[in-house]
Amino acid sequence: MVPVMRVALKTYAALMLAQVALWSNPAHADWRDDIGTFRIGIVAEPGAGNSVPGLALLTDAYTKALGMKVEFVVARNYAALIEAQANARIEYAIYSATAYATASQRCLCIEPLVAPVDSDGAIGIRSVLLTRDGKLPDLAAMDSHRIAMAPSDSVGGSLLPLAALAAEGRKIAEDAPFLVHADSAAAAETMLVDGKADGLFGWVAAATDGPREPSGTQARLEAVGLSVTALRIVWTSGLLRYGPHAVRSDLDPEAKRRLAVFLTNLKSTTPDIYDLLESKHSGGFATVAPKDYEMAAAIVRFVSDRGPQQ
Repeated sequence: MVPVMRVALKTYAALMLAQVALWSNPAHADWRDDIGTFRIGIVAEPGAGNSVPGLALLTDAYTKALGMKVEFVVARNYAALIEAQANARIEYAIYSATAYATASQRCLCIEPLVAPVDSDGAIGIRSVLLTRDGKLPDLAAMDSHRIAMAPSDSVGGSLLPLAALAAEGRKIAEDAPFLVHADSAAAAETMLVDGKADGLFGWVAAATDGPREPSGTQARLEAVGLSVTALRIVWTSGLLRYGPHAVRSDLDPEAKRRLAVFLTNLKSTTPDIYDLLESKHSGGFATVAPKDYEMAAAIVRFVSDRGPQQ
């Protein structure tokens, strides 16, 4: 019996030594060692320079979540942020929806991790074509009616509807004679209210669980006196999801898992840190996938195809 035990112990010891050797092999080093310092890219608010409120607290929160040194890198704009992540100078970046789509198109090496949600459950916006008193019967009748639009750089009131319609095979020129570009979104809304337009491209907030209470353009029109019964939505675009926190695709799966757990629980565990990280959407973070940004990619393609604006 004793010789058998000695053989078993020797075998166990040999296996343990082999495992230790495997762990100590540089090829199997911890992903933290491979990265060294985990760098997070962010664009500061306009006029804030390189200043990010609560930066020390945010750095500490990410450091604890990952168990490694973390450093925030403040980019001057989204173009600089995209280049930094595409060239692997940062592992993680916080984007707008269209900036993420541009980054993804730039290198195919970036994937979305989480995106914010509003307190009422909204996860993004949809463009809508609104009419009043049945003046515009359907989408096909647009070319014989006056349709008001926000300025050409408006995401919800111009870029999203035109890109979404193009993706549906209904490409409309921005200078189409039936489109009237107003000086502002408010001016476009006034055209519909005053009867100077038969339809209006605007936007509404969108949730995963279907129709919601009036919001966005629809809510503003009702607030200035248009009745709920007078307004009708003729067409609705696909979903433009709120911008994501994105990581490089080659980031270790354990790092992605830790970040996803940290972020999706942040609102409930440390709401003060959440508010520092996400000031516009107060409902917490939800996991997202590349397919959630198909409409953002459509906008990027639309802008690229139309070329520079004069």
